Amino acid sequence: CGGPTTACTQLGLGAANLPTHFDGGVKQTRDITFSQSPALALDIYKPAQASTPLPVIVFFYGGRWTMGQKSQYAFAGNTLAQQGYVVVIPDYRKYPDVKFPSFVDDAARAVAWARENIADYGGDPSHLYVAGHSSGAHLGALVATDPQYLAAHGMKRDVIRGFAGLAGPYAFIPEEADLKDMFGPPENYPQMQATTFVDGQQPPMLLLWGSDDTAVGKFNMDKMAARIQEKGGAVETKIYPGISHAWIVGALSWFGKNKAPVASDIDAFFKTQ
Repeated sequence: CGGPTTACTQLGLGAANLPTHFDGGVKQTRDITFSQSPALALDIYKPAQASTPLPVIVFFYGGRWTMGQKSQYAFAGNTLAQQGYVVVIPDYRKYPDVKFPSFVDDAARAVAWARENIADYGGDPSHLYVAGHSSGAHLGALVATDPQYLAAHGMKRDVIRGFAGLAGPYAFIPEEADLKDMFGPPENYPQMQATTFVDGQQPPMLLLWGSDDTAVGKFNMDKMAARIQEKGGAVETKIYPGISHAWIVGALSWFGKNKAPVASDIDAFFKTQ
């Protein structure tokens, strides 16, 4: 699911997605190209009966920057759509095919596409939010904090109204060989830490973490929140007792929704922005 180690083995992604194949309450539009070069696509989930433009969530899945695909996270798109959002789940390039910052560039490209095109799919581009789990939260946080990524598409960070991060590694230093290769050399490390770019002007942030998470340390949330507070930005944090790295996103599935109120907490936070 992302972060310095992988924990998705705890979570049966196939089982999580079973109900999404026959849920008539959510309309799915798959494999929409948002980038020709590199070739990348996204999926969109929206309430089937929506009559007015809805707020938008661009959701980035985790996978340690090396694995995962959008179809595996249909459960997340489905659940967030049921909260009343148009949900965009994009793919992005992975290591070892690319290294940092290519996958962050892809994430920014997806946000920019949503801002420019989501009205065609029933979304309100003026109410656009970003969320992500683990390495996906890392991507989303960098797009929301480092202005260069959206600036490459002629946009400012304020197109993002709010960010929700599920167990994101916002401030870690690579220690494993592949992560050092992915993000290195060491003088580059500040550029891959979202805390570096917090200046008080980034969108309001909701940082979520589970107390049983052994993959992404709590210090990431703590350092990010402290930096935001130091710079006068808006941040909320929440810790879910007994929730692991995998189950914080698994709480968006039909069989995990009673473990932690992740979906309703994200919804409540975004509604206040």
